[in-house]
Amino acid sequence: QVPLVESGGGEVQAGQSLTLSCTASTVTLRDHALGWFRQVPGKEREGLSCITHNSAYVHYAESIKGRFTVSRDNAKNTLYLQMNSLQPGDSGIYYCAADRDPFCGTWYPTRIAYTGQGTQVTVSP
Repeated sequence: QVPLVESGGGEVQAGQSLTLSCTASTVTLRDHALGWFRQVPGKEREGLSCITHNSAYVHYAESIKGRFTVSRDNAKNTLYLQMNSLQPGDSGIYYCAADRDPFCGTWYPTRIAYTGQGTQVTVSP
C-alpha cells in the first residue's frame, strides 16, 4: 500500500474544533473516492465519511453528521476533515483512506487502495 499521511490531530477540550488533513506524495488521489475512519482502543474501526472523486457526493456516519465536514482539493492532492463541537467520544486515531473506485458505495470507503498511519485526536471534558 502506498501510505497516505494524516496531520492536524491534537488535544482539545469539548466543544472545540480541529481540522485534519490527508495527503499523498507518490500517488494522485483525484481518481479515488476518499474517506475517514476512526479507531478507538478496544473497538472496531468506525467508518466516518466518504467523498466522491469530484466532490459531487459526500456521505457521513450518523455519529458525526452535522458536526464534521469532509472536503477535498484535488489540485493539492489533499483531503480534509473539519471537526466542530468535538466531544470526548470523538477521541481516537483518525485514518484517511482512498477507495479503488471514484464513487462511494456507502458512507466510508470499502475497497481500500491506500491508507495512512493515522493521527491522534483527544478530546477532554
